[in-house]
Order: sequence, then structure tokens, then C-alpha cells
Amino acid sequence: MAAAIRTTCAYCGVGCGIAATPSGNAREVTIRGDEAHPANGGRLCSKGTHLGETVGLEGRLLHPMIGDRRASWDKALDLVAKRFAETIAQHGPDSVAFYVSGQLLTEDYYVANKLMKGFIGSANIDTNSRLCMSSAVAAQTRAFGEDVVPASYEDLEEADLIVLVGSNTAWCHPIVYQRIQAARAARGTKLVVIDPRRTETCEGADLHLALRPGSDVALMNGLLAWCAQEGLVDKAYLADCVDVPEGFWDMLEQGHDLWSTANACDLDPARLREFYELFAANPRTVTVFSQGINQSIRGTDQGNAILNLHLATGRIGQPGAAPFSITGQPNAMGGREVGGLASTLAAHMDFAPENVARVGRFWAAPRVAAKPGLKAVDLFRAMNEGRIKAVWIMATNPAVSLPDAGTVRAALEKCPFVVVSDVIAQTDTGAYADVRLPAAAWGEKDGTVTNSVRTISRQRPFLPLPGEARPDWWIVSEVAARMGWASAFAYDTPADIWREHARLTAYQNEGARVLNLAAQATLTNRAYEAMEPFVWGGQPFADGRFSTPNGRARLVPVRQMDLQGPLPDWPLTLNTGRYRDQWHTMTRTGLAPKLARHREEPLVEIHADDAVRFGLKAGDLAKVSTPQGASMFRVALSDGQRPGEIFTPIHWTDQISTGGRTGLLPRPLVDPISGQPGYKSTPAMLARVDTEWKGFLILRGETPVKVPCLWATRVAVPGGALYEIAGNGDPARIEACLPKGERVEAIDPARGTRRVAILVEGRLAGVLILTRTGLLPSRDWLIGQLAASDVGPAVLAARGPGAQADKGATVCVCFDIGLNQIVAAIRAQHLVDVPAIGKALGAGTNCGSCRPALATILNQVQTRTHEEALDAAE
Repeated sequence: MAAAIRTTCAYCGVGCGIAATPSGNAREVTIRGDEAHPANGGRLCSKGTHLGETVGLEGRLLHPMIGDRRASWDKALDLVAKRFAETIAQHGPDSVAFYVSGQLLTEDYYVANKLMKGFIGSANIDTNSRLCMSSAVAAQTRAFGEDVVPASYEDLEEADLIVLVGSNTAWCHPIVYQRIQAARAARGTKLVVIDPRRTETCEGADLHLALRPGSDVALMNGLLAWCAQEGLVDKAYLADCVDVPEGFWDMLEQGHDLWSTANACDLDPARLREFYELFAANPRTVTVFSQGINQSIRGTDQGNAILNLHLATGRIGQPGAAPFSITGQPNAMGGREVGGLASTLAAHMDFAPENVARVGRFWAAPRVAAKPGLKAVDLFRAMNEGRIKAVWIMATNPAVSLPDAGTVRAALEKCPFVVVSDVIAQTDTGAYADVRLPAAAWGEKDGTVTNSVRTISRQRPFLPLPGEARPDWWIVSEVAARMGWASAFAYDTPADIWREHARLTAYQNEGARVLNLAAQATLTNRAYEAMEPFVWGGQPFADGRFSTPNGRARLVPVRQMDLQGPLPDWPLTLNTGRYRDQWHTMTRTGLAPKLARHREEPLVEIHADDAVRFGLKAGDLAKVSTPQGASMFRVALSDGQRPGEIFTPIHWTDQISTGGRTGLLPRPLVDPISGQPGYKSTPAMLARVDTEWKGFLILRGETPVKVPCLWATRVAVPGGALYEIAGNGDPARIEACLPKGERVEAIDPARGTRRVAILVEGRLAGVLILTRTGLLPSRDWLIGQLAASDVGPAVLAARGPGAQADKGATVCVCFDIGLNQIVAAIRAQHLVDVPAIGKALGAGTNCGSCRPALATILNQVQTRTHEEALDAAE
């Protein structure tokens, strides 16, 4: 077995280190956490733990494609360069655009940004990071003068109070959540969660404030007004370090008393006061905020309300005291550093004339963009209007992820020339491409990433490039050379690009910006290969100096916007977000059978009162409609939802489901400052979808099929795929999806059941089970039969000899432990805490992502047992 390669996880902005050990066999790798990495110290969440299941070549794009035909790299690159050059010559630089991704490495990002802004001469390059953290960027720039996150993970371990605002940390950043929980156990750190939903992050929190969606400015302004009233404002710090606009405190005095704030936020005044008092009693406070703050049409103001609070109370630049914007993607920060957003130029510089001139000198560039470009939503709107005539999309899937995705698809259809660089052959976005270019995937990439706390780490390759796949930086450089700029893009290795990026951060900087990588500018190739994780910027603002012209931070007056009440035709409010074990549009996590079992179908989570109101019950299918579009979801009842509010996940695409397309639903409304879309509060409607039959289809092998029915969702399982299906009309047409082979069947017309299995040389090739009126058997035993070598007609019983216990819905993916198993163990063994469950079953002892769920289950079982005892006593 080969030696372990130290690299960095492909998923969220926590930036966990990974030790990847190739087995020597075809693309098999053992994954474990890197104990020496400062972000995770060897811990990994469920997604990171199962990265080894996602590095195969299933579904990979391995060759350049022009239309549906394979092409050589020369022909594909020549065509891209020719069409972009012709479009620019005919319509000008602003007629073309790049749309890139936080999945790119910093070196990839740098080259793409340099080509667009320095040589094409337009700032029409934006990134899917616009969708997740650009409001935090805008807020930090307004307050600090530079996009700097002034926090570290160590601050979480030194804080006395941690406030999580709009962040389901337990699911979206599990390793950060584990560090928080460890700090609570070690030193009694208090935890407050502010979120309209009661998520698993709320389990065990000292306080959960289920505020009205979009009322965060009112909450934070109310807290700051209370701090001013109670004498908690740090007047000396303000005098020395912060500019306070005239009238700022007068503005706060108007309508921000405790009772008015509680009313605006729909909170119990006593619980709101409890939060205020916790804040007052614990000056060492870290406020962690994420998509619940950023993904709003007032996200920048919401971010500044948090930053105002920390600046005014002096809770910044000190151990255990900081505002902490936590990012979603592995290299969202690296993209911000090089200028991957349309609203920045490069190296944390904006488009001030002196910055444009400076970058032009450094790049020796012919025509540097002099103004910001089109942000993501506006970029695709311009495409739909015919103003963008050529677009290059890299490592992202906007036909799924952007709001009002139906309009995005129409824009791609209209665009005269679409290029897609991706690792996956078939994506919803790739369907519109004129040219598809095979890019390197995680495990093959070579470069750097920056995590949420400014830690730069190496992402190293441990697998060979398959087929004709190439790194993104190489692809962009080759196109740049064909457009006439070969000398400016003559990079041989990622290290060449890294040194140039480092030099640009330091070039004529002279302390104006915290981002300064001067020490990296002369790094040798060998030193680059051996690079250890390091943090740029030290502890920013510890000296009270900021990146503004006068060196002082700024309080930014922000006001709570009026919140829209229920509309007659759209009486519900739609919130969207992630699931624990899935990532973005599932092109990677969807390949991992273990990750698929936690949430097999896209659910719409609703409160029981709303289920009654709309005539729904758990397990029904429902259509979620908004003014932008509609899609189907499976109904799940959740007492964590506020009445009148619903939640759907972002991950499902046309490639894996006929429903669950959340991207169709949100409004294309954006924050006026950052351009970030508001995904968290879309007016919506629910309606039951009736079907005549339901069932499932299990098929051996990796080739996906399109099941001809109303509802079909593909789930990866060991050795094949499971399709959950439902529909109307004659279900016999589904049998066309079964492979050829020996057929065994059992059909009961009276009960409306149909069971068909296909055997090939004694092995199960496929099984279809449908019913009109009855219950469906557990899928687990049948899935296990895909690996069996001697399967007979008895397979139609869908269970083995003897009683087969149903393990229930998967809770712990690492050890495949289901809900029924956990409940049974708690009852039979009288388990009293989560560690006891781990000792009995193993659940929660590996990645730890399921521990909040285990705690919830334990509490529910104990409550039920207590109620049963009381009933028995009566």
C-alpha cells in the first residue's frame, strides 16, 4: 500500500485535513482525518469519511466534447478561443462571461480571473460563492474596509458564549459543531441558537430563539440598544478605533426596546431578555453566522447588524471574542482572495482607479476591467436578454443551484455559445453546452485552498488524471494562449501561479490590506509541495487598526425592513438548505451509497398544523408552488418548523429525480449591495399530489435509467441503485426498465400488487415491487441480494428465512444503524446518554455527525417511556 498523501477535504469551508492512502488497486483509497491539520485534528464528518466512495469513474467526463461528439483538446480549445474572440470583437468585452465555483482551487481561480479582468477586459466573472457568502463579504468590507473574517476556530474554544445565527452547524459544518460541543463540555461554554427552525444544532443548546424569518436586524439592533442602555458599549474602544455616524445611537433608540424587538421577531420577551443577559454576562462572545443571515435580500444589513454589535462592545480582535462568518464551500475564501467575485478586482482590491492601474502594471495587462461586472443573478438575466453571448461555466451547476432556475435554463438555451468545464458528463447545466471540457476532480487536483478562518492548505493529488481530464488552470491558460496572450499565461506548474498570486497580494500593498502573502512569493517548487497549513493575517484587528483609509472601523446604520405577511395565493414561507450527508447538487455525494441512506428522497418539512390545513399526512407527495415554478416533494411532518413555514433541500436534480427541484422555487430577488439571492423566505403554496400506485425498483449496475412515472428518485446502493417510484395509470410500463434475464413474478390483481425479479446466472439483476393498496416491504434485504451469488424465486418474498427486523430509517451512516435499532437498544439496555448508545451500537463513535440526532431520539424515547409508566400507574 502506498504512503498516505496529506490533502484537504473537498466539501465545506471548515477545510479539514485528510490523509488519503491509495490502495494500489484501480482508484481505491483509504480516507482518514489528518491528525496534524489545525482545522480538524483528525476528525471528519460523514461526507469526508466517505470520500473514498466517490473517486471512481462512474459518470465522469473523460474527453472533450463538441456537441455530442468527442473531440481532441486542440479542436475544443481552438473553438472556445475562436468563439470568445469573435464575440468580443463583434460585441465588446462585456458580451462574454465566466461563471466559476468555490470548488476551484486558488490557482484555477487566479488564472480565470486574470484572463477575464486583465486581458479580456471585463469583470463579468462571478462565482457560485455569490450564492452563499457575498453578503458577508460586503458587510465586512463596509465595516472593516476589507473582506476579513476576524476569527479562528480557537476562538470557539476560548469563548464563554457562542451564538449561532442562521447556521445549522451540526449538519453543515459538523467538525466546527464538534469543537463547540467539546468546548462546552470542557469549560461550560454557553450556546445560543438563533434560527426559525429547530434543527439538530439546537439539541442541548442553552437557548433557542425561533425568530420570525428575516427579523435578524431587529434582533441585533435591539440587543445593541439594550447594551447601550445597560452601559455595555465600550466607549473607549469606539473613541480609539471606530467611526460612529452621526445619529447612529438616536436611530437605535427608536423602536428597539425589549418589547418592540420581541414583537418584531415574534419571540417571547422573557426568552429574549434571557439572551440579552447571557450576552451581557459573557464578554468573550463569538457570533457564528452563515446562510440564514447571508441568503437574504437584506443579508448585508443583517451581517452589519452583527458586526455593529461586536464593534460597539469591543468584542473583536481578542481571544474568544469575534464575529465569525463561516463559509460553505472548500475554497470560497481562496476565490475571494484572488478576486473571483465580479464586485472585486484582485487580491482584496476594488475598482478604484489606482487599483486598476496597479493591477494593470503588475499583469502587464492590455485592458484591465475598470468597473464591477455582472453578479450571478444579473449575469444570467443579461444572458436571457441577449446581452451575454458567450459564457464559460466552471465546476458548478447553475441550472440547478441559482434561484428561478427555470429562467436560468431559458437563458442557457438562448446563449449562442456555452462552454462547461466539469468532472461529470451529464449534468443539468451540461445539457446546454456547445463544448464540454473534462476537468480534474478532487484527488487529482493540485493546488491550494483557504478555509473559513484564513488557513491556506495544500490540496494534493493522489490519483492519476483519468482519460483526457486536465486541471482547470491548464485549460484556461491554453485558451488564453490561443487568444494571443501566451506569454502572460505561460505556467508550467500550480506553484508558478501561486507565487504570482502571492506577489500580487504584496505588490505596493504597504500595509493597506491585511491580505499580504509576501513570504510566499519566492517559495520554491519543493517548498510549495511540502507546504504546511498556515494562516494569513495573524489575529486581525488585535491592534485596533482596520483596512480603511483612516485605519478605523465603521458602524453601519441598518434598519429592519418591513416583513411581508402571508399572501392569499401564497400563504406559506419557503426556506431552503442542506441535508447532513449531501453536498450541493449531489454529483459527488450522490455516488456514495452510505451517504444516500440518511435522506433518500427530497422532503418538504411542514408543521403538523399545516399538514391538517392542506390535507396532507406524512409520506404523501405534495407539490410546492411559488410564482417562479413548482416541484414535487415527499411530505415529512416536523415540529421543528414554525407553523406557516416549510423547508426543502437544495440537492436534487433532473439527473436523479423527477421531483425535488428546489432551485425552481426561490425568487430571483437579491440583496441590493451584495447581489446575493434570498433563498430563505419565498412565498409558497402546498397541494397534495394523488397517485394510484407506489413502489420501488432495484437495479444492479451503475447505469442510470429514466423511470417513466410521476415520481422517481434514484438512490445509490451497494452494487446498484434503488428507485423510489409512484404514479398513475398502468404500472406495467415500468417493467421496461428491468434488464433481460430469467423472469420470476407474482401478481395479485385483487390487491393491486406486482412483484417481478430478473435473475441472470443465479444473481439478482433487478426487482420491481408495486402496490395499489398495500404496504411495501423493507428494501434493505433485497439490496443485500445484489451481492448474493445464488438467488432463486424466493427473492420475491423480499425477506430471508425467519423473522427479519426492519432497522428503520438510517441515522448513523458510518455503521448503517437505523432508528428502530437505536430505539430498541435504548429500551432494552436502559441507555441513558449518547455515549452509552455509542458503546452499545457504535452509532456516533466515528464522524459524530449523528450525535445530535441520537440525543433527540434518546429524549423522545425517555419521554415516551415516562408517559407509558404514568399511564400504567393510572
